[in-house]
Amino acid sequence: MEQVFLSDAELYFTDQPVADKKIVITGDESHHLINVMRHQTGDTVFITDGIGNIYKSEINVIEKKKINCTIVNTIRYTNDLSRFWFCLPRLKNPARLEFALEKCVELGITKFIIFDSKRTVAKGGKIDRWEKILLSAMKQSLRSWLPKIFYVNNLSKLFILEGPKILFDQNAGTTMHSFLPILNSQFADLNCYFIFGPEGGLSEEELKSESVSYKIKLTDNRLRSETSIVTAASFLAMKNL
Repeated sequence: MEQVFLSDAELYFTDQPVADKKIVITGDESHHLINVMRHQTGDTVFITDGIGNIYKSEINVIEKKKINCTIVNTIRYTNDLSRFWFCLPRLKNPARLEFALEKCVELGITKFIIFDSKRTVAKGGKIDRWEKILLSAMKQSLRSWLPKIFYVNNLSKLFILEGPKILFDQNAGTTMHSFLPILNSQFADLNCYFIFGPEGGLSEEELKSESVSYKIKLTDNRLRSETSIVTAASFLAMKNL
């Protein structure tokens, strides 16, 4: 696979338009490339546009805040887990949520909604910080789809979204493993929303919502919220091998 070819590469991101075999790196990415990695004209670098492409490129011109490159080769990747949305609660310890986001991106999850539930301790959104974590994780894991992340201040706002809602509940009778065939058959072409509870769990009212399509559990053991999130991402990643 091409991913093996890239295993030792540094990956940079650009949000600039790509045209006529030309690609431009700006902002923090250009600063890192020039001042930290000390690249020079003629060097080969790998750049992603965040929409599935990785460009093997050669540096042509280095300016103070911009680097101009010529594309040598383009590698295109599909986003195999694009229909899966991970709906995550704000966790009391921000580092645990950030860990979960990072590992999910490494495993291929690209869509996230952070929500406040009735038992959420830490509330409010930190979109800018989360976006930086997702970008860093994408580059570190040599992925080419820039993850998207949104914040809602109420779990009920998730329930109005179109598509099945799969809620993780320790008391559910269906396991993630046994649910995967259902996911592949009944929901094959739909956006699917996987909803995880905070440290204290979801409230009885939230658990009983009629908008929930399925309740499933990962194991018979009680897991930390971030462990559940990463484990579920691993199940989906393995399903696509």
